[in-house]
Amino acid sequence: MSVTEYDVIIIGAGVAGLTAGAFLAGRGFKVALVTSGEPTACLSTGCIDVCSRDHNPLLGIKELPPAHPFHLVPEQTIRESLNNFQAAMMDMGIPYAGALTENRFVLSALGTFKTSCLVPSTMKAAPQDTKDSIHIISFRGLKDFYPSYIISRRKNTKFSVYDAGVSSTMGIASHFEEKEFLESFIVWLKGQNIDEDKIAFPAVLGLESAAEIVKTIATRVGKPVFEIPTIPPSMPGRRLFNALKDYFRKKGGTIYWAWPVVGIEKAGRLIEAVVTQSEGRPNSLNARAFILATGSFVGGGLVAGRETITENIFNLPVHVPGPRETWFDNDYFSFNHGIGKAGIMVDSSLRPAGTPWENIFVCGGILADTEILKNGCGHGLAMATAHVAAKSCMEYIR
Repeated sequence: MSVTEYDVIIIGAGVAGLTAGAFLAGRGFKVALVTSGEPTACLSTGCIDVCSRDHNPLLGIKELPPAHPFHLVPEQTIRESLNNFQAAMMDMGIPYAGALTENRFVLSALGTFKTSCLVPSTMKAAPQDTKDSIHIISFRGLKDFYPSYIISRRKNTKFSVYDAGVSSTMGIASHFEEKEFLESFIVWLKGQNIDEDKIAFPAVLGLESAAEIVKTIATRVGKPVFEIPTIPPSMPGRRLFNALKDYFRKKGGTIYWAWPVVGIEKAGRLIEAVVTQSEGRPNSLNARAFILATGSFVGGGLVAGRETITENIFNLPVHVPGPRETWFDNDYFSFNHGIGKAGIMVDSSLRPAGTPWENIFVCGGILADTEILKNGCGHGLAMATAHVAAKSCMEYIR
């Protein structure tokens, strides 16, 4: 068995894990991130939801139930986390628009509005009401996007279809990175003589250069241009994940990709190492502290059985919201499913409650009482709690 030493090991490669990792690595700590595969961030819209309960996210946070983990994060830390994120994404070439004091709308692929706080610059021009007329550009054969859904909800909307030669979101996005393809497309687009106020696209305008591609198209056609998130897998979500991953590595962090944790080593009140599996060989990754950021059920951080819910890395106690029959609402689309409250309960330093471990910290969607869908607090909560966990971890090590 190989043994490697680190200051901090983070389990989970989502927004929370990568944010905590970049924070610590940027301050000189030797940090490794262990993940079993791609995170749910790749499935997201790429938007940063902070809290949708009020037009001002900070006021919305104050309205959250007392047990919500956002109340463990000082307001200054929330501001710091979003400021750091915007600076990092600007550095990585995918700028974000918006401010912590004001939510905004993003037009969804169903024609409804999604409330968010920070959005990729490619979505900045999205309408904030139903007044703007829109012309949608779709692509022949694309099965992840149907303009008719939007047109049925917005009377002042038209659409055109372009044949990109491929029909997948990834394939079209790759084509837009090619100068010849982009030029041919712009020539075609200008020939459509579009009269509507704004031009909308499914989110396929490039892989890593989407911000510049949107800016180029808008400048050439003389109209605001914006992307609409498609159903998962989402290009904006993948851009966000790739940028966070590259930023973490730029700060000096190490990623062990597809190395699932299969065991732990402990002594007294300390976790000393996690044991991972790679190509059939166990590896012991030792550290002075550990951050758990594996997400909730979709990310695999929590697993629901017939009677209980388990956390499968450190076997931490999980807050279970009553008997199983209370976990789900009869309405599938309801935001009041009790299971949304399941997760790890923590103290003010984000150490897990009810355990003896001194050197484990928890952040992100695996925390108890988040009710992320109901409160519209996904990536914003992940970033804010990641900063608290990283700071607590740093203080513990020092």
